[in-house]
Amino acid sequence: MVNKKEGNQFLPTVAIPPGETIKENMKYLGMNQKELAMRLEITPKHLSNIVNGHDPITYDTALKLETVLGPKAHFWMNLETNYQLHKARLKKDEEFKADLEILKKIPYKQMSDFRWVESTQNRNFRVKNSREFFGVASLKAVDKSVNAMFRKQKPIKDISDIAVAAWLRKAVLEGTLVEVEKFDQKKLKSFIPRFRELTMKEPEDFYPEMQKLCADCGVALVLVKSLPKSYVCGATVWRRNKVILALSVRGKRADIFWFTFFHELAHLINHSKKESRVSYENHWKEDEADKKASDYLISNEQYERFKKEYDYTNKEQIIDYAHEIGIAPCILVGRLLHEGLLKYEFYSDLRPSFEIIN
Repeated sequence: MVNKKEGNQFLPTVAIPPGETIKENMKYLGMNQKELAMRLEITPKHLSNIVNGHDPITYDTALKLETVLGPKAHFWMNLETNYQLHKARLKKDEEFKADLEILKKIPYKQMSDFRWVESTQNRNFRVKNSREFFGVASLKAVDKSVNAMFRKQKPIKDISDIAVAAWLRKAVLEGTLVEVEKFDQKKLKSFIPRFRELTMKEPEDFYPEMQKLCADCGVALVLVKSLPKSYVCGATVWRRNKVILALSVRGKRADIFWFTFFHELAHLINHSKKESRVSYENHWKEDEADKKASDYLISNEQYERFKKEYDYTNKEQIIDYAHEIGIAPCILVGRLLHEGLLKYEFYSDLRPSFEIIN
């Protein structure tokens, strides 16, 4: 059967093995398969496999066929080459059909809006562009390309694995371009006070310094816009001797942004190297990293003193005490909210949303 067109040529919808031509020649010469195997000096089983397309025609077999059946060896090799090419093309077509189904799950429109992939309505081009973005031969390999630990938990009911994979892939692509020093855990910990000071600055001022401090410690800090149903706040991904710390900040409040950053720092400082992790929105289950992040931002001693000696519901006292301990007021408000000491409608102006443009 032939019904597929490529240029001006029609391509078969099934791959026809060279064995069909061998059978035609046997019939013409009045020879059965057992006799042909004997004349070719190969086993009947091996000849049967060749005839049915299970074994390829080798150079040696092609030379034997030339002698026994007549056509030149290159004729048989051309038949074999064309057969293998058609098989590969048909397999590729089936993989493409499968990728068209997977494409439905990819947030391609948002990715193209972010200029991660080229904007197009053509589904075939979308598959091609998605394969190139993820760096895979077929989209079914996307899940395999993501570190297994990212799939251990299903923190949110409608989370999309492929959206998470796309977010992480963009983080890796961006982080790979950032030049950093060799990873230094002790140096990173020593920079905690300096990172705290940055919470007092505006995004356009703190982010360049923040990125430089991270690079000095071997950490490639990158910002990745959030995708629908990914729900990722941040992640640390190891690539050889470099660690990529990625944050999602689009529409995030300042206290959440900083807590996420310090949460990821806590992993890098206190946990084993080479272990990639991801943090999801509204799903803080890594208690140790949470506690460390809270302590880095506001020590337990400072926090307990504030609750004991100040009116923690008073806006002015929150601002004054935050400045006294050298931290942004949003951090203190965020902690009070987290512990239920303030209602979420209180002092939202102290928890600004921002988007960092880098």
